[in-house]
Amino acid sequence: MSYPTNVARGNGWRDNQAWCRLLGLCPLLVVATNTVDALGLGIAAMGVLVTSNVCIASIRRFIPDAARLPAFMLLIGLCTSTAVLLMQAFAFDLYERIAVFIQIVVTNYFVLARVESVGQKRELRYVLLDSITGGVGFAFALLVVGATREIVGQGLLITALPPGAFLVAGLMLAAANAFKRRV
Repeated sequence: MSYPTNVARGNGWRDNQAWCRLLGLCPLLVVATNTVDALGLGIAAMGVLVTSNVCIASIRRFIPDAARLPAFMLLIGLCTSTAVLLMQAFAFDLYERIAVFIQIVVTNYFVLARVESVGQKRELRYVLLDSITGGVGFAFALLVVGATREIVGQGLLITALPPGAFLVAGLMLAAANAFKRRV
């Protein structure tokens, strides 16, 4: 199997940060109440992840070890602010519904974990591939939970309510773990 295929399969399914480490659980449970909001946050998070990782991979040699974490947080914050401004300009209705959670992306361990483990250590093309596939995997997890809550919430009201997020995510996590054991 080729290198890009292994990275895509790992980030998209086997090592998807949303399920394996439960990173990004807040947006997964709170924002993923419907498909549109989940997809909007997923795309914003992917954009922040890709741009911050590429920026850090490009300038990592110039960042001293003592200033590494503050520099990473500053760059992630810059990328998040850019995503917020773009969403305000081009998708204001969506922005009004998920604005608070876009800001949480700054401190989201999913983005920081990817920057820390990949962005500062690998070459640019690997960072780009890893960021895109990791972002797509995270967006897919948000989309699946959002779509499930939207569809099942039509008949079973609890799935549309906040406690339903835990039920849906827990059942999906159990199903994903059972499927991974088979494969």
